[in-house]
This record gives sequence, structure tokens and C-alpha cells, in this order.
Amino acid sequence: MPKAHSKRYNSAVKVADLTKDYPLAEAVDIIAKFPKAKFDETVELAFRLGVDATAGEQMVRGTTPLPNGSGKKVRVLVFTDDPAKAIAAGADHAGLQDMMAKINEGWLDFDVAIATTEAMKTVRTIARVLGPKGLMPNPKSGTVTDDIPAGIKAVKAGRVEFKMDKAANIGVGVGKRSFTNAQILENALAVIDAVGKAKPATFKGSNYIKTVAISSSMSPGVHLSTSVFSQY
Repeated sequence: MPKAHSKRYNSAVKVADLTKDYPLAEAVDIIAKFPKAKFDETVELAFRLGVDATAGEQMVRGTTPLPNGSGKKVRVLVFTDDPAKAIAAGADHAGLQDMMAKINEGWLDFDVAIATTEAMKTVRTIARVLGPKGLMPNPKSGTVTDDIPAGIKAVKAGRVEFKMDKAANIGVGVGKRSFTNAQILENALAVIDAVGKAKPATFKGSNYIKTVAISSSMSPGVHLSTSVFSQY
């Protein structure tokens, strides 16, 4: 345990036995009792999956709305030929060639990018910039759509996207420390269900979700008992 975290970790272990696995509701209660940081920490679920991370057909990704929102202000950029309409619908930035030019110059002051189907034909030319940052619009995540107002509303309301990394892990924010335990619990259940249902059709093992832990930005993780996700 790094020295910078030793005091916080030592405080946490007085609250719970971190070597044990807990039911989700109990784990959420434990997180709420951990010492708080001076900022509103994000609460996150960390999944370790049993899929083959090197097999393209076993990539796990998707989106899910959070019943209680994410607690985060989401800055939305819309790639469109009708920027005025997108701004009126709640976009923080909108445009096409002008926005692409700014991005090519290094501007990335947005959290989610949405594109119309038509605009996407042009946006693909900056995939090398947006892709590695996880900002490329994608039909599977609902960010390529011709219903721009609905797309903006869904993203701003707290829809989260998840994508497995090269080590078969997924991290997803499920709210803030300022949320009630009930709000965190409801959001966490929605995310666990979404990841569970995203199981690749080609996965034939019985151990799709190996482990799940919940933590806040500055806290150690609390591992969940397998009963929380064993149905998947």
C-alpha cells in the first residue's frame, strides 16, 4: 500500500474487513462510512471478466442509463450541419468542419461527442484523434443518431458507456459520494445488469464475471459477493 494512502487505508480497515466479500447493499453502506475526501468523489464499479481479451468477437462494451444520473456535468459536442438546432437542444458545442479543425489543433473540451448519420461520414477522418480518447461517436453506444435532442438528453441525464480494456477489466462510474446509498445501489444494479447482459455470444465459459468491486475515488475497493452477479 503506497504511503500516500496508508492513513486513509488504515481508517478504511477500521470500518470493514477488506479481505471479505459483501452483498451489494452492505458494500455501498461500507463505502459511505469510509473517510471522505475534500471533493465529491466518484463511486465506481470495477469488473474483472473471464472473456478472452485478445479475441475481437469477445469484446464487451455497451451503454446504460443510470436511474439517478451520474452526478457529473456532461459536456456534449454534436457534429452536425445544423449547429443552431443542436445548441437549442442542449449541446455545449456544435458544428462540423469548424469543430473538426479545432480538434485537429488539440481542442478536446468535451466529454461526449454525438454525430448525425450524415456528419459521421466526415467525422471518420479524425477517428485517429477521437478513438484513442474514447470520444469517437459510435452507433452501438447511441452517439450516432439523427434524433439529436433525444441523444443529448440521454447523455446528459446520466447514460454511461462501458468498454473492456486489454486486460478484460471494466470500470464504470455509478454516482458520487454525495448521493444517497439508495441512489448508488440503484445505479450499481443497473450497471451490473448491463454488463451482465453484454456477455458475448461466443463466450462459452461459466465464469463471465469473475469479480466486482466498488470503491470511491480515494477509497480502497470493497469486493462484492458472487451472488450479486452469478446469474450472468
